[in-house]
Amino acid sequence: MAEFKWRKWNNILHRDIGYVVVALTLIYGISGLAVNHIADWNPNYKIEKEIITISPITTTDREQIVAEAISKLNLTGEPKNTFRPDPETLQLFYDKKTYSVDLPTGNVLLESTRPRRVLFEMNQLHVNAPKKAWTIIADLFAVALIMMAITGMFMLKGPTGITGRGKWFVGIGVLIPLLYWVYYMNFQ
Repeated sequence: MAEFKWRKWNNILHRDIGYVVVALTLIYGISGLAVNHIADWNPNYKIEKEIITISPITTTDREQIVAEAISKLNLTGEPKNTFRPDPETLQLFYDKKTYSVDLPTGNVLLESTRPRRVLFEMNQLHVNAPKKAWTIIADLFAVALIMMAITGMFMLKGPTGITGRGKWFVGIGVLIPLLYWVYYMNFQ
């Protein structure tokens, strides 16, 4: 009876799963970098700001304020929503545009958003916005990463394998999240 060559099959699995998940790994990796720094920038949308001026709005009735602002801004259609963050400001929310009207001065901050092509789509996949079938694909990707990690440890044998210097690298990889979590729980 032929001996089962588990390392050969381990390496084949690691190699072929690795080929299959290259694109997904790049998508999740790039998106992860972008989303990790969401406090510094908007990874999904480019926001362009413009100041425009209309004549001041002096009426005090909320509905009339909204109607007058829409008229003076030459907007067509009703906004998706409106908001008065303070008595002197009116915000009109349209698809991909927000108008913040300073009622006493007529100064308007117009913020226009447009998706960052490619990165927007990557981020949507990363946060599982599509749901449905993508949930299954994302779960399979997670399983594939687990398989990559396990099979990766056993690809080499000898001094460069898991029983040699590999165990130290695996140990470092285990310590990084462990030590950070201890630090986070006790010093943050």
